[in-house]
Amino acid sequence: MFEKIWARHVVTEGPGGNVLLYVGRHLLHEGSTAALGRLAAAGRRVRRPDLTFATADHYLPTAPGAVASEPEIVGMVDALTRHTGEQGILYFGVGDARRGIVHVIGPEQGLTLPGTTLVCGDSHTATHGAFGALAFGIGSTEVEHVLATQTLWQKKPRVMRITVEGRLGPGVTAKDVILALIAGIGAAGGVGHAIEYAGSTIRAMSMDERMTVCNMSIEAGARTGMVAPDATTFAYLEGRPLAPAGAAWVRALADWQAVPGDAGAVFDREVELAASEIAPTVTWGTSPQDALPITGRVPDPAAAGDAARRASMERALAYMGLAPGTPLTEIAVGRVFIGSCTNSRLEDLRAAARVVQGRRAVVPAWVVPGSGLIKRAAEAEGLDRIFVAAGFEWREAGCSMCVGMNGETARPGERVASTSNRNFEGRQGRGARTHLVSPAMAAAAAVTGRFVDVRTLDRR
Repeated sequence: MFEKIWARHVVTEGPGGNVLLYVGRHLLHEGSTAALGRLAAAGRRVRRPDLTFATADHYLPTAPGAVASEPEIVGMVDALTRHTGEQGILYFGVGDARRGIVHVIGPEQGLTLPGTTLVCGDSHTATHGAFGALAFGIGSTEVEHVLATQTLWQKKPRVMRITVEGRLGPGVTAKDVILALIAGIGAAGGVGHAIEYAGSTIRAMSMDERMTVCNMSIEAGARTGMVAPDATTFAYLEGRPLAPAGAAWVRALADWQAVPGDAGAVFDREVELAASEIAPTVTWGTSPQDALPITGRVPDPAAAGDAARRASMERALAYMGLAPGTPLTEIAVGRVFIGSCTNSRLEDLRAAARVVQGRRAVVPAWVVPGSGLIKRAAEAEGLDRIFVAAGFEWREAGCSMCVGMNGETARPGERVASTSNRNFEGRQGRGARTHLVSPAMAAAAAVTGRFVDVRTLDRR
């Protein structure tokens, strides 16, 4: 599949193995304003404004009624509004009900299509690969290059297939699948590769679940992650506001059905995992690869196989304030965050609400929908009332505490159960201690004040 999409977008080949790729979709957020500013200063127009789309997500506060007040953030959002207007780019801006996290609204609006290339100045652009797109993050100078030319120089990665077979057990989610995979192959396991996810477990997933898996491909070091498009993909896309319609839909569908890889395709590396071996998972360290089943214990660095890994584990445990041998279920949490481009979609909110209903949060807990439309849909189902009744904060759409660029951070030393994608030192605030979990596990932590095996909670 990767080979097919790559080949159809090659414009020309250059020296050193570089290839000029045509870009089918370019997504922007307020962090892209520097590139837009440089383009404007040079007097250049965006090459394909009709294939370029923008939103504001990273820097805007999500507290109800809050507005950005820091001059730098206000300036970035104002600049994005101005540049997109001048260039004729569709912008989901402040006050637009469709505004939200760029990797949530792209699929939601029908911008993310099978067989296309898609880029964004954000590392978690791999999310869009769930639709059978070749999607990856790019840097600021690359953003400017795409704006000006609708092309991008790239080196072709190798291709890895990760096959997951079997049915997931109760309480086990797509977030647990990807955390287990990263723990298995390591944070550098996918370096130099594009990953194609396959197998009965992946095929049985909804699009929301597939997006969660592809979203964290970058945390395994991969360039991108992809799932072959199928009936589930097509059903999700049909009727989306900006997806093909009418005769164009019929033509697109015929084209998309040819995107999956051919039988017998050879991959550079194969990895297999049994769904039955995956349990609700929680990270204990400062890398997504530092993950274990909730039934496990904090590992002992002394058991590490090499000195470098031992030193890394010792530093992680010191930062996280954890002792080797501690059962994960005995780790108390101080805050819960449910949101991010990994887990802020409607299915994620439903999963958390099922755990929360009839219970009460014992620590501060936020729920941040991925878009204004998801927020509305959740409210129509009454999910907001479930969260508020349980003492959770129901907030506006945005990246929020995942990235901490908007003042929404945890306190130094505060332990956070988070549905986001990164647990690096300081990711959610200076000195904050982040543990990555699924929405259901985060909700369980909120109502118990510690990490708990969600499978053991009484169903209400």
